[in-house]
Amino acid sequence: MAIFMDRHDLAGITAADIAEAHRKDLDIQDRYGVKFLTYWFDERRGTAFCLMDAPDMETAQCVHREAHGFIAAEVVEVALSAVEAFLGRIHDPEPASGQSAVEMDAGHRAILFTDIVGSTEMTSRLGDRMATELVRAHDAVVRRCLARSSGREVKHTGDGIMAMFVSTTAAVDCAIAIQQEFKRYNQDNLEPLHIRIGLDCGEPVEDSNDLFGSTVQLAARLCASASADQILVSESIFREYGTADFFAHATHRRLKGFLKPVLVLQCDWCKAAIQ
Repeated sequence: MAIFMDRHDLAGITAADIAEAHRKDLDIQDRYGVKFLTYWFDERRGTAFCLMDAPDMETAQCVHREAHGFIAAEVVEVALSAVEAFLGRIHDPEPASGQSAVEMDAGHRAILFTDIVGSTEMTSRLGDRMATELVRAHDAVVRRCLARSSGREVKHTGDGIMAMFVSTTAAVDCAIAIQQEFKRYNQDNLEPLHIRIGLDCGEPVEDSNDLFGSTVQLAARLCASASADQILVSESIFREYGTADFFAHATHRRLKGFLKPVLVLQCDWCKAAIQ
């Protein structure tokens, strides 16, 4: 048995329709040796994502076909640890006290990467012990901002942090807060820390064989492409965030792993009013 996540393109379908389809999957899953764990539904984009434990992809599709006819457009094998890190759960959520139904999670996530600029040179100049202390200072600042913005740390990259957000607005606001915090930090410390940040957003299964594969890759490339004290965001982040006068300097860049030039925008966090 393995864990799979699939993607359904279901424009015009309601949350109630998806809930009923999930119930029908549960009704017949035992015939095929499949266990449907949970699902996510984005009514605005018309996409649904199912998480299941199944012998193989084809068998999981057979359950969908017999139960309701909603066949997945794409299926990928995933690790439960990755699902929990990005999506926060691997089982159907229980309604909150006093609620008759669970508020549906769309599964859409924003991904943020931070990176300490010049970390290798910093280690050579200061030594391992002092460099480690500066990384810890970075981690403390970033984690404090994540906590205030409802961000979830996915992993530590050695000289940075990868985090995810349910809200794209919260992700951008957190990135701005991080740079503002480091500006204050550098005013009070003899050894400054300069950070670059990259942001993208997307869906769990989207043109990739990995969970949030293309979204993670683009966010990481944007971070690597950013200069010191800079935030670079994707076109998707810009569109999701909405009108803001601190997004500027839009350029097309060739980034490693992407065949076509990518539209990149700079977030002028000094103009932002977030504190």
